Amino acid sequence: MASDAAGDIAYDVLETPILDSEFPNLLHLISEQGGYAYVSMSALAASGDLRAAEATREMAWEQLHSGPWHSVLPVWRDAYSMACLYLARLHHRAGDFGEALKALDMALIMGGTLLRQDLHAAVEKVTAKASELRVSEEEQGEVIVRKEKAHLEEEGISVEAFWVVLRILPMKSFSSKIVGKRSALSLEGFLCDYFMSGSPVIISDCMGHWPARTKWNDMDYLKRVAGDRTIPVEVGKNYLSSDWKQELITFSQLLERIQSSDCASTFPTYLAQHPLFDQIHELRKDILIPDYCYAGGGELRSLNAWFGPAGTVTPLHHDPHHNILAQVVGKKYIRLYPASLSEELYPHTETMLCNSSKVDLENIDKKEFPKVQDLEFLDCILEEGEMLYIPPKWWHYVRSLTTSFSVSFWWSHCGNSPA
Repeated sequence: MASDAAGDIAYDVLETPILDSEFPNLLHLISEQGGYAYVSMSALAASGDLRAAEATREMAWEQLHSGPWHSVLPVWRDAYSMACLYLARLHHRAGDFGEALKALDMALIMGGTLLRQDLHAAVEKVTAKASELRVSEEEQGEVIVRKEKAHLEEEGISVEAFWVVLRILPMKSFSSKIVGKRSALSLEGFLCDYFMSGSPVIISDCMGHWPARTKWNDMDYLKRVAGDRTIPVEVGKNYLSSDWKQELITFSQLLERIQSSDCASTFPTYLAQHPLFDQIHELRKDILIPDYCYAGGGELRSLNAWFGPAGTVTPLHHDPHHNILAQVVGKKYIRLYPASLSEELYPHTETMLCNSSKVDLENIDKKEFPKVQDLEFLDCILEEGEMLYIPPKWWHYVRSLTTSFSVSFWWSHCGNSPA
């Protein structure tokens, strides 16, 4: 029903009578203050160009932060409101009412007074539309499951196979909250909506320009570039298991194990948390550091590779830094718990393992760990070409559902962590 309603609003436009009448005069005032680039982009934004609308908002945002708030010229506050109205109009037309409402709220908070009547009228209209499409969190989880089933079927995997996937995941998977997803999230949006609040988010449509997105799906390319290089790998269920060990093998040998028929055994081989790109520079050229990693004005702490077959598991643990996990090849299931639940997740007391939980999510001992069962969590399937932001100290469990090649970017920022 939600998708039908969203389709019905393709011709439903947010009306902005004050903006329409004040548009020429406002652009003239902005030009007088040197905002020629803003004026140029505004014409494109008014014609329905989403990127141009985002660009005008960024330009106005920079002016709002060019000095003390009391010194900001009123025309730039109105320029910010105008840009937000353009964005809201485009998101509303696309049926993305949450984003539309967020743009309008930012204009009401940060913008000027000239367009306030348009803003309030737009808020009323968007809120009414959003209320028609609002569904419960439980229903959202069911939608995610249905979408994942459809996605697997598109790849030739049967519904029966989908339920097999569900059976290998921890109990209650997809029964709690689903990690939110944003397409081509701006740095401003990342900072305001997720970084400062310490909230996870999936970012899609952000890696299409990486050479790795095509090259790393080609095993022949990986073998040619890295095949003879020696790498450390993990063998066994995971690093907390008694059967776990480490080996030194060549990259070609890892590729052979991944492609072999017994790669789904209980003893998978996994290149895990290895600074591969410091070692093999050709692969480093295939990726880029996401702009999000510069949030907070900090610095990159580590850049690690994770490569292995379906069935590799990283047990429930937390890390000290901000983390962008970029899924270059394949897909992974990820479950997250906030740092506030650390006591209920029974951390190991040994110094070397104090960031790891004693709880095996795949086989929970309810008597030994009674607090775990009823804890709320976030989970998701991280698809190929998506990034997941994991705030510092958030507990996370990761399981690869297919052959998977991921890159993790850890960074710190100035001052105390927001998480």
